[in-house]
Amino acid sequence: MAKESMKARERKRAKMIEKYAEKRAQLKADGNWEELQKLPKNSSYIRARNRCKITGRPRGYMRQFGLSRVTFREMALKGLIPGITKASW
Repeated sequence: MAKESMKARERKRAKMIEKYAEKRAQLKADGNWEELQKLPKNSSYIRARNRCKITGRPRGYMRQFGLSRVTFREMALKGLIPGITKASW
């Protein structure tokens, strides 16, 4: 489980990315690199890290579900994810 401070930092980055997205896109389109450099570093989408919505684990992230592989497996085995069943053949 990730530290609460790491989860909070990612939420803060996500808000900042959303806030500056239009301005950043406009500056890029205009080619105004000096003004683009003055924007906060954390407003760049590339700084965001995909984390599990439940545990905050950064590795083994499954985009389709927004969960880490560990959490996904636990939830799938309990039947908490609709349409997902354990394969058997």
